[in-house]
Amino acid sequence: MSPPPPCVVVAALLLLLTASAAREDTCSGVTPVPPQRGARVSLTSVGGRGDGRTLNTAAFARAVAQIERGGGGTQLYVPPGVWLTGPFNLTSHMTLFLARGAVIRAHQDTSSWPLVDPLPSYGRGRELPGGRYMSFINGNDLEDVVITGDNGTIDGQGSVWWDMWRKRTLPFTRPNLLELMSSTDVTISNLVFRDSPLWNIHPVYCSNVVVANVTILAPHDSPLTDGIDPDSSSNVCIEDCYISTGDDMISIKSGWDEYGIAFGRPSSGITIQRITGSSPFAGFAIGSETSGGVENVQVRHLNLFSMGVGINIKTNSGRGGFIRNITISEVTMTEARYGLRISGDVGGHPDASYNPKELPVVDSVTIKDVWGQNIQQAGLIRGIWKSVFSRICLSNVKLHGAASIGPWKCQAVSGSALDVQPSPCTELASTSGTGFCTS
Repeated sequence: MSPPPPCVVVAALLLLLTASAAREDTCSGVTPVPPQRGARVSLTSVGGRGDGRTLNTAAFARAVAQIERGGGGTQLYVPPGVWLTGPFNLTSHMTLFLARGAVIRAHQDTSSWPLVDPLPSYGRGRELPGGRYMSFINGNDLEDVVITGDNGTIDGQGSVWWDMWRKRTLPFTRPNLLELMSSTDVTISNLVFRDSPLWNIHPVYCSNVVVANVTILAPHDSPLTDGIDPDSSSNVCIEDCYISTGDDMISIKSGWDEYGIAFGRPSSGITIQRITGSSPFAGFAIGSETSGGVENVQVRHLNLFSMGVGINIKTNSGRGGFIRNITISEVTMTEARYGLRISGDVGGHPDASYNPKELPVVDSVTIKDVWGQNIQQAGLIRGIWKSVFSRICLSNVKLHGAASIGPWKCQAVSGSALDVQPSPCTELASTSGTGFCTS
């Protein structure tokens, strides 16, 4: 399942933009931050050179420091050109604006990449014990930040990191392309994110976040290059995006086992809509790191093709936390190994200190108005015997494939299935007490 050619990407983006313009529905409870209208600092004015060879790490640092000294309200303007740089930090009350034809490109000297502490809700690096490499574009404890442009590109040049991962020579966890931590009022829009070393866009411990009209691209064999991963964050809107990566297109997370339980910050109030894309893993996922809890999620208008799994909700014994009040609707998928998976035995553990008796609660998950073709296996819903997944609702779910399409497989689950093809598993076949499924 290789990524689509550029013409397909352009066509999908045009469809998304047209759909966005035609619709009036927006994410409720989340307000986009307008770009800064004050002074503008061009990267060239602080010594930057966009020739693709000059290292601009110091120029980015000087520009951000100048904005910070001025009290914010300033735009950092990146003109057309290729701006090679190491990782850099943002500051509050600023706009990072990439002009059309501008590329911020990560340098590939991994030996000089700074290390930062692990996230407290993970307790260690996601891939390896200890710290982790700083994200390429980074921000901590910020407010009022806009990262936008005229479809400029943020290029992580991730191949060197992917090769280290494949060869098992990574000393620490790879960097994300963009990570904002403990920040409020963030807008990310109208950009292309390409070839991230690890996850692409990672808002963690954030609130009031909008990600709109972005394109995220990475080869389908690039390891763990998730598209957008809101993590222990609230009031998040993700809309009108095209994503083709090597792992989950969008995955909601909230911490890892005992560290996520102790940190105790859920992901909540998340709306995801009008997303198109492809991945060898999931189109939309929750987990498997859900120890702080995930609740009150609305997902609608997904157009998925060449997928591993269309919809994937995953957790594990030892995770604790909860996944509840999730509604996923109006999904089309073409070519997938699984249409749907909800599993309670997915994902490893950070260390041996986790408590296997910390069982997650999965309750009130509604999946409706789903149509798929060329689906190999309809779905698998596998709960945990001591923590049965409850009130799982499938409504108007039609998955088509060859004559031998695999049937539904279920265990440790209760709920209802209304108008589902192929015929649902017996655990969901009852039509009594279906009020929660028809409301």
